[in-house]
Amino acid sequence: MSIDITMPALSPTMEEGNLAKWLVKEGDTVSAGDVIAEIETDKATMEVESIDEGIVAKILVAEGTQGVKVNTVIAVLIEDGEDAASVKIPSAAAPITTVEVTTPAPEVNKGIEVPKPVAASVAAPVPNKGTRVFATPLARRIAEQGGLDLLSVTGTGPHGRIVKADVEAVQLGGGARANGNAPTMAKGMSDEAVLALYDDTITKKPHDGMRKIIAERLLESSQTIPSYFITMECEIDNLLAARARINTDAPKDENGKPLYKISVNDFIVKAMAMALKAVPEANVSWTSTDRIYHKHADVGVAVAVEDGLFTPIVRQAELKTLSIISAEVKDMAGRARNKRLKPEEYQGGSTAVSNLGMFGVREFTSIINPPHASIVSIGAGEKRAVVRGDELAIASVMAATFAFDHRAIDGALGAELAAAFKGYIENPIGMLV
Repeated sequence: MSIDITMPALSPTMEEGNLAKWLVKEGDTVSAGDVIAEIETDKATMEVESIDEGIVAKILVAEGTQGVKVNTVIAVLIEDGEDAASVKIPSAAAPITTVEVTTPAPEVNKGIEVPKPVAASVAAPVPNKGTRVFATPLARRIAEQGGLDLLSVTGTGPHGRIVKADVEAVQLGGGARANGNAPTMAKGMSDEAVLALYDDTITKKPHDGMRKIIAERLLESSQTIPSYFITMECEIDNLLAARARINTDAPKDENGKPLYKISVNDFIVKAMAMALKAVPEANVSWTSTDRIYHKHADVGVAVAVEDGLFTPIVRQAELKTLSIISAEVKDMAGRARNKRLKPEEYQGGSTAVSNLGMFGVREFTSIINPPHASIVSIGAGEKRAVVRGDELAIASVMAATFAFDHRAIDGALGAELAAAFKGYIENPIGMLV
């Protein structure tokens, strides 16, 4: 009896993935638990294990195929003794009406590395005909709020249904999406017409899955979250002294190297977690029906990767020592750069830390990443003149700018959290006891 292997859902929000690599070939025998393929999502490369044993009779989706829908049959197993030639391709493996899309390789300009051409099979958008419009409830609501006529939108969902991304693409570009590709850049102009306005020195880079997800989430955040901002200036001389002492006294391994090296950012993650425990009303997430109050402080740490961003989560950060936080952040940041994080390592949490101080940025604001209700943006520590009593003094000062979701955290509550954070930063001994 044949057994279907389908594209797995590697996270609750995953709708499709890229079949990066097959680790087996037709005719191979596999056992339950054997790794048979690698699947790329928007933010990670995950290994897929076989849940049954058998012989790989047919591989239905070639490696390198992009946009494979969840639950699509990608391969078929048979039992020992069965004839592979008699296996019928499941109807679920037959794609819907598709077109072959090939991205041409643009010229390389000024040292920019351009991806090689990629052929992918994508669903052909079906224009809405007549007066009946097929659209998801979320797409209808977004269109209604934005005053958009759905008759002008081309659907790229199953059977031409209009989905949220179609409506947002029209709102962003001022026109309907062309053939399911990126939204037009100016009303009434195709992408080709817009590109023709520039000289031939430009370089195009097709959007990958990560870039698309980042764009969608930031657009959603900026359009739906009523944010406000609070800046606290924190003196960090005590923190710098504590950091130097901790690193000097760190235990050594057999080669004489320190077992850990605490960074300023590790203190910031810990301070944010402690502040959330001190002000539990701010340790919250917003949903359409409830405010969710979190028991622990799960703090995301923004990590820049090539042409993208991850926010791995330090779980229960208020309970962890600085050395453990440091080790976890280093480990997850390294795996994030190789797209090896598991979905549960970067999904969830209630807040995040974004630090651009190492680039010399003095002060900036960040966009809240749902379901978080806050984020703190950390600038560079620098020597400044401060007034202590009636006298001038020199201190190392760091700007921390908080963004809050006003639906969940009101102004006074946000100020209370920011003040608690400042207290832990300026008196770091409170984080160590």
